[in-house]
Amino acid sequence: CQPVTLEIAGSNPVGSAIDASPYAPSSARTGRSTSHDQWNGEPQTMSEFKRFLLKTNALALAVGVIIGVALNAVVTSLVNDVIMPPVGVLLGGVDFAALKVVLKAVVNGDPASEVAIRYGAFLNTIIAFVVISFVVFQMSRVFLKEVPTPTPTKSCPYCREANAIDASKCRACTSAI
Repeated sequence: CQPVTLEIAGSNPVGSAIDASPYAPSSARTGRSTSHDQWNGEPQTMSEFKRFLLKTNALALAVGVIIGVALNAVVTSLVNDVIMPPVGVLLGGVDFAALKVVLKAVVNGDPASEVAIRYGAFLNTIIAFVVISFVVFQMSRVFLKEVPTPTPTKSCPYCREANAIDASKCRACTSAI
């Protein structure tokens, strides 16, 4: 089976160096029209998707989003089930989730017909946001250490060895710098 190349007047044929991107379909990179990657027998799309995930930070981003969603569920439960009940008891038995300003009362016993500003739920959400922000801040302090700034150096013009900025002789070849 011969590869088919398309030429448009004044342009490079498909499969040329211009189309050699690692994300281009393998048929564009190799000039072959196949539905499977010839090296490992995987479908072409899966092979390209693996290359995309490994070349970019998409996989790390996906893992971060999944962990963030799980952390959100844990912190929401912490706020609603652990933090707010004692705070409500300390403030006289207040259930923050039930705090609201009713704009339109219930019609015919249907609770869905009530129109209210539920500021208690909003307070719970603000507290959850503060707790999540604090946890993320603490995690970033643990996992993302600051890279110390390198000490300034000058290099020897003869051997290219890095030396202290105030050095007068190279520590490797002892020439004057």
